[in-house]
Amino acid sequence: MSANPRLILVITGPTGIGKTDLSMALSEHFPIRLLSADSVMVYQHLDIGSAKPTAEALARSPHELIDLVPPEHAFDAGQFVTHATEAIEKAWKSSLVPCLVGGTIMYLKSLLDGLDPLPGSDPILRERIRKKAEYEGWPSVHAWLESLDSDIAQMIHPNHSSRIERALEVRLITGDSIRSFWSEHKANKKIAGHPIEVATLALIPSNREQLKSRLDRRFDAMLTNGLETEVRSLRERPELSLSCTSMRSVGYRQMWEFLDGSISKDEMRDRAKAATRQLAKRQMTWLRSWRADAKTTLEVVGSLPIGEAKNWLSGELDRVL
Repeated sequence: MSANPRLILVITGPTGIGKTDLSMALSEHFPIRLLSADSVMVYQHLDIGSAKPTAEALARSPHELIDLVPPEHAFDAGQFVTHATEAIEKAWKSSLVPCLVGGTIMYLKSLLDGLDPLPGSDPILRERIRKKAEYEGWPSVHAWLESLDSDIAQMIHPNHSSRIERALEVRLITGDSIRSFWSEHKANKKIAGHPIEVATLALIPSNREQLKSRLDRRFDAMLTNGLETEVRSLRERPELSLSCTSMRSVGYRQMWEFLDGSISKDEMRDRAKAATRQLAKRQMTWLRSWRADAKTTLEVVGSLPIGEAKNWLSGELDRVL
């Protein structure tokens, strides 16, 4: 295999910042292949609530790693790494530079940094955690995690049961944060047999309040564009339920609960917007530390910084290729 590093691009940032639109604009001018790193876009039929590019947009700017599995199927970081590795190798063979676009933390870290082996699960401890969740709810278990490991708790939604459970279990078994098992910049990291060099562009809001307003408007637009109809259709699938990973996604969970009659439409809207803002906050927390000394950051003020992004990408391609 070649000893020369192969370039991989990453465009990341909090939800709703404009990552997809920016990457599609860049793909019109540079020899790159877009690979989605979004944990909701991997699911088929989750289109409106995931802000998935339209069919017309995908025809202009093809993406890999979208619509990989039906919504009933579980999909995790390990599966993402398998699919992403194949897509990256395919891009290189086509003389294109793979460009990962998205803000799913575990997907990017698992692929680019790797994960050190985690301790095995403890059935007794796991049962203790689940009993607490059964009687008090997952937000209560999340609060327990926060009391022991506030940094990692900020990166996990209070209702994301599987991630809370694993992070808490690792903390209680080892006394260390699950974050200590995340290896930054692993030496001799390879993908498809090739050493890699990663160039990362992070989009951040110049003003947090402006991002919050943008996220609120985006969810209102999802409602206008038919999110309720989309979820009603999904509910007709006999094997799909609120316990499925896909339906725990922000927006889908709240809409499902509304259609179940457990919350009002106004509550659904308010909870979905709050959850979206919490997601953005967790992503911003992670971005502050991930590849802190090896990424380019661009502020989004109003319109997307397409000119600045073109300059960044042109420089990376000239330097490496």
